[in-house]
Amino acid sequence: MKHYLKLMRVHHYIKNLLVFAALGCSGQFFHLEKLSDGIAAFTAFCMVSSVVYIINDIQDKEKDRNHPVKCSRPIASEAISIKNACILAMILLIIAAVCNYLTFHVTSTSLLILYLILNLAYSFGLKNIPIADVTILAAGFLIRILYGAISTDIVISNWLYLTVTVLAFYFALGKRRNELQQISSGETRQVLKSYPVHFLDKSMGMCLTLANAFYALWSMDEKTVSFYHNKYLIFTVPIVLLITLKYSLDIEGDSDGDPVEVLIHDKVLLTLCILYLTAMFTILYL
Repeated sequence: MKHYLKLMRVHHYIKNLLVFAALGCSGQFFHLEKLSDGIAAFTAFCMVSSVVYIINDIQDKEKDRNHPVKCSRPIASEAISIKNACILAMILLIIAAVCNYLTFHVTSTSLLILYLILNLAYSFGLKNIPIADVTILAAGFLIRILYGAISTDIVISNWLYLTVTVLAFYFALGKRRNELQQISSGETRQVLKSYPVHFLDKSMGMCLTLANAFYALWSMDEKTVSFYHNKYLIFTVPIVLLITLKYSLDIEGDSDGDPVEVLIHDKVLLTLCILYLTAMFTILYL
């Protein structure tokens, strides 16, 4: 069972919590109907994201076998056969379809299909095209937010949309930067040869600056303040700044740049994120 859970990348489901972002920021998280829709949407996205990981592992099995870390993945190590992996992927797709049907919206369903198509295109070639690869990685974060918002019938602020967009690009560029820094020129990811480190550094700096600026603008925007009837969101800006600084410090070090791995291995960063969530909960709900 542990091999199947590893194949599904269950620990990466933490990224799918973004499905709840719009609902949580709306102040309606405990609205029973919306919360149940959010849980169904979260489950659907988790299943589809696992399908993407399975397909990607099947596609990259030969390259992963030559990688010092990825060689331990279930398919690369032959702990799970390709046939069984395909069967699991089909089961997960059926579960995703059922959960999506429970909160059916044409737009949200289209977003889920778009996520699957983009990632299939990524696995079968676009991951080797510079800029296109990080755009797809960033789009995954944005689609999670939009899918959750539409599934729970929540409208997202333009400033929040921009914040998520540039922050997603920052995460994607950071992942590429650390892959480039840590692995030799013979590494499995061909696209790394197209990215100079100084280009990634400058682009990451630009995205991080914009992310903090957009978030600050969202927190003090008149529409945001009037919608939440609360002027204290501005006080979460320093916490967000600390989180981005600590994350930036991590990926400048020995981290592999994956957002989930960075978060779960840094207790200080995890504490700051919990502090942010606590502050937001207090401001919006108490």
